[in-house]
Amino acid sequence: VEAFCEQGASVACIDRDSQNGAALVDRICQAGGHAEFFAADVGEPSQVQEAVTKTVARLGAPNVLFNHAGTAVIKPFLQIREEDFWHLMRVNVFSMFCVSQAVIPHMLKQGGGSIVCTSSISAYLATPNEVLYCVSKSACEMFARSIAIEFHKQNIRCNSVSPGFIDTPHGQRELTELQRSGMNPDIVGTIVERQGRLGSPREIADVVVFVAGSRGRFLNGTNIVADNGFSAQ
Repeated sequence: VEAFCEQGASVACIDRDSQNGAALVDRICQAGGHAEFFAADVGEPSQVQEAVTKTVARLGAPNVLFNHAGTAVIKPFLQIREEDFWHLMRVNVFSMFCVSQAVIPHMLKQGGGSIVCTSSISAYLATPNEVLYCVSKSACEMFARSIAIEFHKQNIRCNSVSPGFIDTPHGQRELTELQRSGMNPDIVGTIVERQGRLGSPREIADVVVFVAGSRGRFLNGTNIVADNGFSAQ
């Protein structure tokens, strides 16, 4: 949100965390940016439709969508329950379906737009105890590619970005739980050695802004890896 606002965009942030969402928007507005917060669970179609309707009323039709909601289930495969499966698919994949279905009609009316979906290096680098996460992120990448092919003649681009290990609460929890799982007693050290360091959220945000914007206008149906060489080894 901050990275897009710094480029002069008016940004609607849709999230279920009302407290942090409102605080983020306040900081941006106080710094001279333009952002609005709308509380919604992006895995609930009716809430998404309401939030997008409010967005259009306040900011106009969206020309960029960043599908970023995600979480992880880290368990040995035989301990995974059915509810784990559906929870992860709802957050990581169904959210993209819900929000894209709500936003794309507005993009079509205005002649096009750009969509970016967060995938992960886990879409193609399998990790023990992360079967569900890896599967869900593969789905995110193919979702982006398929949307690109279906709508490219209508001037809607769709790409995915695959971060490596990033220094966020999600990333730190993933490392902690992998370490606890016994996969590798020094998983954090191994990752830092292979990736060089943990990435910052802003480093991924900058990639997303590039891919979504006019400088990435010839990118469509592709996946951009941002992992400081992790997956190249």
